[in-house]
Amino acid sequence: MDSRRTLDELSAAVLQVAAHRSVRDVLQTIVGTARSLLDVQYAALGVPDEQGGFAEFVVDGISDEQWAAIGPLPRQHGMLGVMLSDPTPQRLPDLRSDPRFGWWPRAHPALGAFLGMPIVGPGTDGDEILGAIYLANPNGRDLFTEDDERLLGVLAAHAAIALTNARLFERGRELTLVQERQRIARELHDAVAQTLFSLRLTAQAAAALVRRDAERALTELDAVTALATQATDELRQIVAELRPPDLSREGLAATLASRIALLNRVHASAIEYTSTGCPKLGPKVEEAMLRVAEEALHNALQHAHASKVSVTLSGNQRHSILEIADDGRGFDKSSVATSHRLGLASMRERSAAVHGRLTVESSPGKGTTVRMEVPHG
Repeated sequence: MDSRRTLDELSAAVLQVAAHRSVRDVLQTIVGTARSLLDVQYAALGVPDEQGGFAEFVVDGISDEQWAAIGPLPRQHGMLGVMLSDPTPQRLPDLRSDPRFGWWPRAHPALGAFLGMPIVGPGTDGDEILGAIYLANPNGRDLFTEDDERLLGVLAAHAAIALTNARLFERGRELTLVQERQRIARELHDAVAQTLFSLRLTAQAAAALVRRDAERALTELDAVTALATQATDELRQIVAELRPPDLSREGLAATLASRIALLNRVHASAIEYTSTGCPKLGPKVEEAMLRVAEEALHNALQHAHASKVSVTLSGNQRHSILEIADDGRGFDKSSVATSHRLGLASMRERSAAVHGRLTVESSPGKGTTVRMEVPHG
């Protein structure tokens, strides 16, 4: 590759990586860019968690079927672990011949020539390894070169900046969400709560006047009606403002991805998210599906204590389909108390409000699957 073309492609790659604000989008773009820029068969990027696994692990060059056959996300072992503890790039003629190589599942593709590059960013105690890029099997050549290593190093340096900025953006969005909740709480207290207090006092006054001054009691009851109408209008206005700003801006698929990425950072459970073929939906439908997903995820993580949860958003010509499946403790669907505690009635009401159909499959010890289907049009 000539130097001019390399510079142009690197410049375009850096701009593409920097264009994203979502952490997941940044990671996927880095992987795809690295694979294309260095012309390799396989590329992956891992971001470590604090339990010896990966908070994020994205790949390029492997089909969905292959990825499903490989199995669970890898742990920080072998060369994967080396790259997360040592900031030195690793360029190997054959990964399998290196003594630090561990193993891979039977369905894993065979990797030969290998180039690994840590993504190093500023940390509180010096440089911090944010993750690592793994490349294997260069096309049309047997080995990775020093030029390949330098090129990937430049991309990794820009990736560190983009990843840090995306994390700051998501944290800022989380802070905005907290502030929005506090604002709504203040509005409920300052407006609706005060109106309801006046409503209660007026109703008590009307009750006291019924027998000794019926005409005045009727006047007080008219005031009760007016106050109730006012409270309803105030609540309707506040609820209308509750539509998540990221849902309006980014749509359901991207909003679910960011919410799940946040949950993956704060929970030990592994949540996998897949979105395929789901069209743009109306605001009320998207909000209903988001709320059902949030409720089902809360149940899986807080009540079912699931270790694995899968969230799938898909669509066909007639329906959009949301499915949340977990491997948690499950429950007896005939138990009214349990159903109330898990908010199943609320989920069904949200689904019915947009002409959807909600089904829940669960039994003790066998996990739970929540499926919501909404017709198009």
